[in-house]
Amino acid sequence: MTLFMDVAQKGLQALLQLLSHPFYYIGILFIVLQYRRQILFERKLFHTKLHSLLSETWRTVLWGWIGGIAASVLMAVVGATIQAEAIILLWIVSLALILFRVRFFCWAYAIGLLGAAQAVLGWFPQWSAGASGVGAWFADALRGLNMPALLALVAVLHLVEALFVRQQGARIATPMFYESKRGKIVGGYHLQGFWPLTLFLLVPMQGAAGSPLPWTPLLGGDLWSGGWTIVGFPVMIGFAEITRSRLPKEKARMSAKLLAVYAASVLLLAILAKLVPVLMILSSLLCIVLHEGLLVYSRWDEAKRSPAFVHDKRGLKILAVLPNSAAAGLKLEAGEIIHKVNGVPVHTKRELHQAMQLNSAFCKLEVLNLAGESKFVKHALFSDEHHQLGILLAPDQEAMYYAEERQTHLFAYLSRKLVGVLTKPSSTGTKPM
Repeated sequence: MTLFMDVAQKGLQALLQLLSHPFYYIGILFIVLQYRRQILFERKLFHTKLHSLLSETWRTVLWGWIGGIAASVLMAVVGATIQAEAIILLWIVSLALILFRVRFFCWAYAIGLLGAAQAVLGWFPQWSAGASGVGAWFADALRGLNMPALLALVAVLHLVEALFVRQQGARIATPMFYESKRGKIVGGYHLQGFWPLTLFLLVPMQGAAGSPLPWTPLLGGDLWSGGWTIVGFPVMIGFAEITRSRLPKEKARMSAKLLAVYAASVLLLAILAKLVPVLMILSSLLCIVLHEGLLVYSRWDEAKRSPAFVHDKRGLKILAVLPNSAAAGLKLEAGEIIHKVNGVPVHTKRELHQAMQLNSAFCKLEVLNLAGESKFVKHALFSDEHHQLGILLAPDQEAMYYAEERQTHLFAYLSRKLVGVLTKPSSTGTKPM
């Protein structure tokens, strides 16, 4: 039997294994709930939606397959020895961690914790000596983990995530209203995406029939001489960033670079753990610490910069543009400033609406682009169009809602509502939930 036929046969078995995996559908359900929550926020803030639940879900699932196959090819070169018990253990730990923080759904946290637990169990084997039932299964599965391979898996997953963020981060960004550190309501973006990767890992298997591999994976050594098989299972990857000071494309590029650096660092930790097993606990903990470092750095970078999506004396800042709208056709972009409408300077939404009503047939806009240069665009007005041509403006102090930024657990995350901002003098000082 040729190598191609072996891969086809075992790949089909892995596909059936993946499609019967309940965690794959749990991941898709989580994505649906996340996009539903995002669309509810958009409707609440802008009385419209920028994303479609169905199209975004299908696009996410499709890219999960593309990214999963790419990650599988990379892991076939690196090598992995992952048993079915390890996969179940990782999903159980991940689902438990998400109850504390949504970002803990990332496998970097589960693998880091399991690596540290494996090292501690090796130091104190008596802790599991009398275990039975679930405890015994947990201890056996923990001992059987190949941590260098799992750390390499974290590196590969974050490399794929970096590519996704670079290519799709700006598209899935949601414009939001936030409270600044000075207590004012400012515009910003919530960049968040999750992808259910479909992994088909090539793993060594003693006694498995089939053609020998034409190459030797980096990790595993002599284990590959006894045969191999393909294991299919789902993995969730995702990221979440908030920016008030950068355009979505700029923030996505920055996040992608940091994720790529993190992926390279974790791969080095995997190699270090393979060469010097005593350093396994250090490598596992650094897997978590460095991931948290990405969050700390992002917050520090935002804190030292001024909000970008606020109105100034030049005019009204554009926060976002509705897809397929008149503003999108006019090539208006987030971050640009509406300086004049029909020749009249505008500084408030009221002035914008009054200026647009000066001519019922068309409107002419003078817009300051991202370089601060003026450009002139005009558009015929139609009764069925968005009243602002599809332009979503940065908030003013009459905004009725803004989004909280605090990290939270799964149930609070999915049920969290926007915080109301009461602007009437009689309501000063109260913020209803």
